[in-house]
Amino acid sequence: MPLSVADREAFLAESHIASLAVETGEERAPLNVPVWYDYSPGGEVRFLTDGDSRKARLIAKAGRFSLLVQRASPTYRYVSVEGPVVRSAPTTWEELTRISARYLLPDAAEGYVQGSDLDVLVTFRMRPEHWLSADLGALG
Repeated sequence: MPLSVADREAFLAESHIASLAVETGEERAPLNVPVWYDYSPGGEVRFLTDGDSRKARLIAKAGRFSLLVQRASPTYRYVSVEGPVVRSAPTTWEELTRISARYLLPDAAEGYVQGSDLDVLVTFRMRPEHWLSADLGALG
């Protein structure tokens, strides 16, 4: 059963590992890799990566990407969102700290941020345009 707008946005705002997919422009399937991300209901999806990475180059070329987040425990639930890149810029300390804190314990997040090379990181922002969602436990 599809999730309501409020439920799908709240689920996406939780700290799941996302599967990011972007077209390669080749005769291959899209590139699909796990990423940490940040989202607040009604806002843009943000994630950061090495600016020289394959995914960064492909996203810059395609101008859009999709994310899939899921919960595998009962009840199985997923949200998939796709849309255009509305901004890419060098990552700030605040962005790196905020995203790291969603996935790591406080001591680990602080060490991760301090050990990161901010000069190579870029943050992509995507405006959600198309959504798919379901809570399979809500069937029946």
